[in-house]
Order: sequence, then C-alpha cells, then structure tokens
Amino acid sequence: RKEVEEMLTWDKTSFRLHGKEFHIYSGAMHYFRIPPQYWEDRLQKLKAAGFNTVETYVCWNLHEPQKGQFDFSGRLDLVRFLETARKVGLYALVRPGPYICAEWDFGGLPAWLLRDKGLRLRCSDPRFLDHVADYFRVLLPKLLPLQSSRGGNLLAVQVENEYGSYGNDKTYLRWLRDLIRSCGVEVPLFTSDGPAPSMLSGGTVEGVLPTVNFGSGADKAFQALKQVSGGGPKMCTEFWCGWFDHWGEKHHTRDSEEMLRELSLLLEQDASFSLYMFHGGTNFGFTAGANQHIRYNPTVTSYDYDAPLNEYGDYTPKYFAIRELLCRHQGIPLPPLPPRPQLQELGEVTLVERAELRENLEVLGTVHRSPLPESMEHYGQNFGLIDYRTCLPGDYEGGTLTLEGLGDRAYVYRDGALLGILDQGKPRGLLEQLRPRNALPFPPSPVGTQVEILVEAMGRVNYGSHLENRKGLTGVRLGGQSLMDFTVTSLLLENLEGVRYCEEASRYPLALRGYFDADSQKDCFVALDGFTKGMVYINGFHLGRYWSCGPQRTLYLPGVLLHTDRRNEVVVLELEDCAQPVVRLTDTHCLG
Repeated sequence: RKEVEEMLTWDKTSFRLHGKEFHIYSGAMHYFRIPPQYWEDRLQKLKAAGFNTVETYVCWNLHEPQKGQFDFSGRLDLVRFLETARKVGLYALVRPGPYICAEWDFGGLPAWLLRDKGLRLRCSDPRFLDHVADYFRVLLPKLLPLQSSRGGNLLAVQVENEYGSYGNDKTYLRWLRDLIRSCGVEVPLFTSDGPAPSMLSGGTVEGVLPTVNFGSGADKAFQALKQVSGGGPKMCTEFWCGWFDHWGEKHHTRDSEEMLRELSLLLEQDASFSLYMFHGGTNFGFTAGANQHIRYNPTVTSYDYDAPLNEYGDYTPKYFAIRELLCRHQGIPLPPLPPRPQLQELGEVTLVERAELRENLEVLGTVHRSPLPESMEHYGQNFGLIDYRTCLPGDYEGGTLTLEGLGDRAYVYRDGALLGILDQGKPRGLLEQLRPRNALPFPPSPVGTQVEILVEAMGRVNYGSHLENRKGLTGVRLGGQSLMDFTVTSLLLENLEGVRYCEEASRYPLALRGYFDADSQKDCFVALDGFTKGMVYINGFHLGRYWSCGPQRTLYLPGVLLHTDRRNEVVVLELEDCAQPVVRLTDTHCLG
C-alpha cells in the first residue's frame, strides 16, 4: 500500500523510507521555548546545516494548565510548528511524554497532579493513567493528519521518555503504547533510554523500537542497545552536544572538536541521530526546572545549551563545523544560509516607578484562609510565589522557626521586617551546617506579632526520584508548636497588571517600572547590573528569572515583543535589593 511505503520502516541494520534506505539526521528544537515568529527561521537554519528532521518534546503542563482546560495557541501551536517544518522540507519526530524531563518544570507534568497526595506518577496507578488518557485523547488526534502515512512529515512518536532511568513498570509502558495506538497513531513508536543495560531493559517495551541516548562512547552504547533489542538500526535519539546550567554554577560548554569526533563516529557506524539540542531557546517565565541529587539545584532561564544555534538563533563555530561535516558525509553542497539575527543597543532605562509587592497581594493574587499551610498545588497554583501570614495569639519566648515542606527558597518576615532567607539549594558554611536548611532563630515576640513567609517556586525537579517536588509550605513550627490560622495568597505573577505604584515604596520585594522607545524589532538583552534576584517583564511578557549568583548575566529579549509605534514598558520585580534602579538594553548576551 502507498501509505505503508510512505512510512518509516526498518530491518536489522537500517531505516527505510519511500522504499529506500534512510538515515535520520535530526536536531532537537522545542516550539514552546521559541517565539512562533522565529520558528521558520530556526527550522531553515536546521535544514541549511544538512539535517532532514526536527525533533520536539510536547509540554503537557502548558497545554493543560488546569484539568480539562487546553491551550494549543501561540507558541503552544504544535501543529503549526510541525507544518512549518514540513514547509521548510523537514521530517519530524514527536516526543509527547507524558513525562519529558527537558530541564522543564516538573518534567512537563502538570502541577495539578500533585493536588492528589496519593497519586503515584509515571506508573500504572489508575488515577495517573486516567489523566494521561484524557490528555492524549485531546493531543494525539491533532497529529494524525501530519503522519507520513497520510502524506505528512511526522515519522515517529516516542513512548514515555528515558523511563528506564526512573522505573520498570512494563504494565504502564504497554498501556501507554496501546493508548497511543488507540488514538489513531499509525507511524512507528520508539523509546529512548540511557546507554546502561539496566536503563534500556527498564524503559523498552514489545512492539516499540528501542533507541539510546548519549554524548560519547557510541560503541559501548550501541552494544548495550543491541543486547536489549536483538538487532535493528542504530539510533541515538539524544546526542548531547552541550549541557544546561544551574544557578550558581559555571556556564557549561562542550569542546567542538571533541564533539565532532564523537559525531563522526556515529556517521562512520551508519547510525541515525538527533542532536540535543540543535537550538535550545529560552525557559520563559517560571518554566525552568531543577535537579536534586545532594541538594536542590534550579535551572537558569537560558536554555542556550552550548548548541549549534545559540539562544537567540545566531550561528556558532559549532554550527559551521557540524554543517560542513554533515553535508560532506551526505555528498551535498553547502546550502545557502538564512541571515543572522539582528541585534540592537537601546541603552539604559531608569525605573522611575516603584511598588511594594507585599502591599499589593490582593491585587496580584488569590487569597485563601487556611488552618494550616498547604503547598501551592493544594490551592491550584502552578507557578510563581506564595505568601503565608499568621499572627501570634500570645507572648512567645522565641526559639527556632521551622518551615516544613520547603522545597527551595523562602523569605521570613517578622512584623514586616526581613528576619532571614532560607534556601534549600545554597551551599552553606560550617556554622550554617549546624542548623537545618529549613529553620532559623526567632526572637521573643509579644502577642499580635505577624509571622510572614514568602516562598518562591524556583522550579520543580524534572529528573530522577524527587519528582514529587511540591512548592510552598506544609507547616510552620515555632519551637515545638505548629502555627495555625493562616492567610495564604497565591501569586501567579504571569504579569504585574494592576499594581499600585507610589513614591514612598521602599521595602523589598519591589516592582520597579520604567519606559523606553524602540525604532525596530531587533533582538536585545536585559542586563541587570546591581540587581540581586527577581524577574523581568517586557510589555507584560515574563522573560524569566535573573540572579546575581550567575552564570547567566542577561535575559534574552526577543524583538517581536517590542513596540515601535508606542512606548515600551519594562518591570523588574526585585525580591531582595538593587544598588541602582537602572537596567541596560544591550546587544551583548552574557552567560558566563
């Protein structure tokens, strides 16, 4: 049948497409990390580097931000992204999860799953399966017309993601495989796992093509793959050409020459691959995830990844080296290159207006009464900050204030004055190690003293055994007594509309606002010299977090966010302190 000929097939050694031997030369690019106005440009640059396929994850948490409420618009228009890839001349691999890792908040799982404290993730718990089924039955039908079996460019769909690094529930994997098929997906299914035999055996399932992920050691990785699969084409679904950054660490890079040697080995072995990442993009807003091994490590806003195309879509030396190697290997001439992105320097912007966040809680947030503190997810909150307030009902002799359930970072106030900052991820000195990360001394206090804790969600864990990383608090103790009767305010902070600015505002956190003009929609970067920690909004769009601990020193500002016919607004929500309320809009990106 014609539709069978159009589909990707394979034998013991190679893929076939349209009746001919075919190699997948793919690059990873996530539509949700790139402004949709730039999709075609980035995809053209992938094609011009000698690639024939684009690979993308699908982010469940943004597509279904609340149970039963779906969004496939704007930068979440997956169908438009795949159709744009087809227009450019690229096939596609889609990895819908439901879990994706991707250094993305909660590995792409929606935070509302955590409201059910008994629900178990990524296994055959019927409650989890019901939610996945509801989601896939909305998502997957959108992809059916794009399948290669129906004349489209979708070659294959992944089942779960690196599942063998997490678990080995074959009942779950078989159920997920069958669900995908029941939704009408006809193209091949595949899994991808780390190169260890245990990972591959845990993450593979009958009737689904196994593939392997690695950044080096192709011989050993493919040997492990063959041991599990018994034979089939060599496919590396994630060939890591760089790495991601955590706050407080150095910017990661990978030597181009060393990476090219490893990539050459893949080509010499007649293997297929997907470069992870070809173009990383940006963790806009609160979408960056975190890791937790020895301690909690949140990921930065930039997802540059030291990829061939950098965060703002410009060529790097790595791009040109890969392009030359891949085109030469295929015996094709170097294609013409799309233009480089244009950058602009707009200079300094003085933030002339100010507002205290804690004086605008009711404007910005949703207020709850709660006998005991609960996590963000309990109140239906996905991202942002959450504020807990209570008053002492009598005189207290003081002691240790302990925050239960703290996942990342909290600001503790006593009658409005900052008492201390508790950070679950910050390296600590010898004296700090003498007390728990979630506790600090609290002085003697009279009746009516207000205790306030502002918790920032720095990103849910996206990999490993600590996925159930709820945000906010589950309890507050002063000495041995649990404090009760809380006013809790959920601060989503998707934007800061409605904030009341006044000249007298002086207590941090402060919203600082200024205005600037732009003659063009060229890209630029927001430099926050002298600021400490917070987030930036341009014309209401949340660019992401900044933090003086680095390594990221500037935030990417896509030019499509700028107005050329009226003034532009910049708002900085500074949580701790700034030397001078001035930002720079520069043409220089600084990640290290």
